[in-house]
Amino acid sequence: MPLYPEIEPYDHGMLDVGDGNHVYWEVSGNPRGKPAVVLHGGPGSRANAWFPCLFDPEAYRIVQFDQRGCGRSTPPAGAYETDMSVNTTAHLIADLELLRRHLGIERWLVWGVSWGSVLGLRYAQTHPGAVTELVLTGVASGSDAEVALLTRGLGQFFPDAFERFLAELPEDERDGNLAAAYNRLLESPDADVRARAARAWTDWETAIAAQPPRSVPRYEDPVFRYSFARTVTHYWGNDHFLDQTDLDGVVLRDAPLLKGIPGTLVQGSLDPGNLLGVVWRLHHAWPGSELVLVDDVGHNAGAPDMAQALVEATDKYARS
Repeated sequence: MPLYPEIEPYDHGMLDVGDGNHVYWEVSGNPRGKPAVVLHGGPGSRANAWFPCLFDPEAYRIVQFDQRGCGRSTPPAGAYETDMSVNTTAHLIADLELLRRHLGIERWLVWGVSWGSVLGLRYAQTHPGAVTELVLTGVASGSDAEVALLTRGLGQFFPDAFERFLAELPEDERDGNLAAAYNRLLESPDADVRARAARAWTDWETAIAAQPPRSVPRYEDPVFRYSFARTVTHYWGNDHFLDQTDLDGVVLRDAPLLKGIPGTLVQGSLDPGNLLGVVWRLHHAWPGSELVLVDDVGHNAGAPDMAQALVEATDKYARS
C-alpha cells in the first residue's frame, strides 16, 4: 500500500503556550475529517511533510506541531540563552491539550514515533477521554533502562564508536548517567565545548543505528545538531521528566490504563530498543493493542515496509 501524496497545510499558526514559548502548528487534509495529531521524535526533532503522507487526506484532519524548542517553535533550543527548565514532558502534555482546545477538537487519534510514542502513551494514560486510538512506531517507554541501553549498553556492539563517545567526557563523568554528563557539556558557557559535545553525541546516535546509512544529513547542520543534542540529553538525563520509580518506568507500569483505547504498535525487528522487550511487554499489558512486527528494519519509520504498515493502521482507524 503506497504512501498518500504530499499535501500542503490549509491552516497554521503560532500558539502561545506560556512561559514565553510559542508552538508552531499546522493542519492538513479534510477540515471535516477524523482528527489526528502527529507527535514527532527526538526529543528535539520537528514536524515534516512526510508524516501526513501516512494518512488518507480525504478521511483525516491531520494536525502537526513542533514541540517546545523544536523546528519553528520559539524560543529555539538551539539558542544557548533559551530556558530549558520549562521544557518537560508535563509542559508538552499541557501544550497538546491547549492545542486540542484551540482547534476545537474533542477527541483525536494520536500518532507517535520514537520519543513521540513515549509522549503519546503518557498523554493517553493521563487524558484517555481525548484519545480515540494510538498508532505508534519505533516504540519506547522513556524508562531509565532504555536510556542506559542506548547510551552505554550498546557500547559492547559498537566498541570503537563507544570509545570515542566516552572520550569527549571528563574521566570522572564516564561511569554515571552519560546523557546527563553530556547535557552538562551542552550547557557549558564555552561555545567550543558545546559544539564538540553536540558533534560527539550525534556521531554516537548515528553509529548505533541498526542499518546504513552511517551518516545523517540533518546532523551536518550545526544549529540543528546542537538543538537536537541539547534537547535529547535534557530529557534523557532527567528521567524524561517522568515518575520513574524503577527501571521499567511509569509508562509500562501504567499500561493497563490504556484499556479501552485501541492501538497499533508498528515495530522494526532490528530496533535496538527490542533488546529490552519493551514493545512486547507493552502490548501484553495493554488490552486491545495490536503488535505489527516488520522484519529486517531498525528504528526507521521511513522504511518502505514500515510505512506500509503505518498506512494500513491509519486506514483501518479511518473507518472506525
